[in-house]
Amino acid sequence: MAIRVKLRQLLEQKRISQRELARMTGLRASTVNHLCSNNVDRVYLETLELVCKTLNISIDKLIEID
Repeated sequence: MAIRVKLRQLLEQKRISQRELARMTGLRASTVNHLCSNNVDRVYLETLELVCKTLNISIDKLIEID
Protein backbone atom coordinates (compact mmCIF):
# COMPACT_ATOMS: atom_id res chain seq x y z
CA MET A 1 0.00 0.00 0.00
CA ALA A 2 1.39 3.39 -0.99
CA ILE A 3 0.33 6.68 0.56
CA ARG A 4 0.85 9.81 -1.49
CA VAL A 5 0.63 13.47 -0.43
CA LYS A 6 -1.11 15.53 -3.12
CA LEU A 7 -0.02 18.94 -1.87
CA ARG A 8 1.62 20.07 -5.11
CA GLN A 9 -1.62 19.51 -7.06
CA LEU A 10 -3.73 21.22 -4.40
CA LEU A 11 -1.50 24.28 -4.36
CA GLU A 12 -1.67 24.49 -8.16
CA GLN A 13 -5.48 24.28 -8.05
CA LYS A 14 -5.70 26.99 -5.39
CA ARG A 15 -2.98 29.07 -7.07
CA ILE A 16 -0.91 29.24 -3.90
CA SER A 17 2.86 29.04 -4.04
CA GLN A 18 4.90 26.85 -1.73
CA ARG A 19 6.44 29.99 -0.26
CA GLU A 20 2.99 31.46 0.43
CA LEU A 21 1.84 28.26 2.15
CA ALA A 22 4.97 28.30 4.30
CA ARG A 23 4.19 31.88 5.31
CA MET A 24 0.53 31.08 6.01
CA THR A 25 1.31 28.03 8.14
CA GLY A 26 4.56 29.05 9.77
CA LEU A 27 6.21 25.91 8.39
CA ARG A 28 9.72 26.09 7.01
CA ALA A 29 9.87 26.42 3.23
CA SER A 30 11.94 23.23 3.10
CA THR A 31 9.16 21.35 4.89
CA VAL A 32 6.57 22.50 2.37
CA ASN A 33 8.93 21.67 -0.48
CA HIS A 34 9.43 18.17 0.95
CA LEU A 35 5.65 17.65 1.17
CA CYS A 36 5.31 18.70 -2.47
CA SER A 37 7.94 16.22 -3.65
CA ASN A 38 7.25 12.67 -4.76
CA ASN A 39 9.64 11.37 -2.12
CA VAL A 40 7.67 11.97 1.08
CA ASP A 41 8.60 9.15 3.40
CA ARG A 42 7.45 10.60 6.73
CA VAL A 43 5.50 13.54 8.03
CA TYR A 44 4.11 14.62 11.38
CA LEU A 45 0.35 14.36 11.73
CA GLU A 46 0.36 17.85 13.23
CA THR A 47 1.88 19.14 10.00
CA LEU A 48 -0.84 17.52 7.90
CA GLU A 49 -3.48 18.91 10.23
CA LEU A 50 -2.03 22.42 9.97
CA VAL A 51 -1.93 22.25 6.16
CA CYS A 52 -5.52 21.00 6.03
CA LYS A 53 -6.75 23.76 8.35
CA THR A 54 -4.87 26.42 6.43
CA LEU A 55 -6.17 25.26 3.04
CA ASN A 56 -9.63 24.55 4.48
CA ILE A 57 -9.66 20.97 3.20
CA SER A 58 -10.21 17.53 4.70
CA ILE A 59 -7.39 15.03 5.01
CA ASP A 60 -8.81 12.86 2.23
CA LYS A 61 -8.16 15.72 -0.21
CA LEU A 62 -4.51 15.88 0.87
CA ILE A 63 -3.52 12.23 0.90
CA GLU A 64 -4.20 9.37 -1.48
CA ILE A 65 -3.88 5.67 -0.79
CA ASP A 66 -2.93 3.47 -3.74
